[in-house]
Amino acid sequence: MSVMPNTELPIINVTPLLEDGETHSVAREIQRACEDLGFFYATGHAIGAETLAKLNSVSRTFFALPEAEKMKIAMAKGGRAWRGYFPVGGELTSGKPDRKQGLYFGEELGVSDPRVAAGLPLHGANQFPEAVPELRAAVLAFMDEATRSAHAIMQGIALSLCLEAQYFRRTYTSDPTLLFRVFEYPAGDDESWGVGEHTDYGLLTLLAQDENGGLQVKTPQGWIEAPPIEGALVCNIGDMLDRLTGGAYRSTPHRVRNISGKSRLSFPFFFDPGWNADIVPLPAHAVARDDSSQRWDQANVHAFSGTYGEYLMSKVSKVFPDLAREAI
Repeated sequence: MSVMPNTELPIINVTPLLEDGETHSVAREIQRACEDLGFFYATGHAIGAETLAKLNSVSRTFFALPEAEKMKIAMAKGGRAWRGYFPVGGELTSGKPDRKQGLYFGEELGVSDPRVAAGLPLHGANQFPEAVPELRAAVLAFMDEATRSAHAIMQGIALSLCLEAQYFRRTYTSDPTLLFRVFEYPAGDDESWGVGEHTDYGLLTLLAQDENGGLQVKTPQGWIEAPPIEGALVCNIGDMLDRLTGGAYRSTPHRVRNISGKSRLSFPFFFDPGWNADIVPLPAHAVARDDSSQRWDQANVHAFSGTYGEYLMSKVSKVFPDLAREAI
């Protein structure tokens, strides 16, 4: 498919959702975006420009370290918490190595947290590099502000589905699964995919990206660019919201190729159901068609039943198969 140069994604100001403003028009905009492509830009969110600038700066400092220094917090050392660093080629999409390096983070949890005590995968303490101590505060500040933004946007999504504003917070995200990644796509080799075609797994992804671009979104007419817009996040819905809405809101494939000739940073934040939340379609969306023939992975998300944790582990175990064997 050819790639069209201009974005077609709507830009939605979500400030009313954060400030108890007039939310009906925002909900209508979100509804149109989710029914169309499942992607939109969000402005007026809670992630501060200073927070993002600091995260960008200290992330670049980390990725410039010698490989041996970065490997001191390798993901294999994070155990079941599934946190830490992976080198270029260390993450797979559809079985193929991605051309990026990255850091995995999640909600910072101590050993006394019930989820950690129960041995749940992807729960626990983060690994932070001693060589860049500023990274800890930058990551945790970003995650805190992104969590506030995500709760607000999910209120808009609830209203767009004619549900009360706190529906998702009551049923799925009172204790959400929070996952955060810092990715660096090296310059050069613009024929390789930084990350191949895929959809996200959960409810909502908030993406901050630097000025170098590279994100592409699949549409019925072909692939389009989703270039960075200053002060805006790229928002997209995941497989579980597709499942909950019976396909009315779609998890749309996307991919990344860095052709800027520069190092590219991206910061995806995944705001997902609680680990033990049962994924049950909304009553008004209980019947869904099998769309597996149209999906990138040929999977039918509407056939899934079980907890979000079960779905997530079935997916991430394919990204890091060696770690998955240790976590089971």
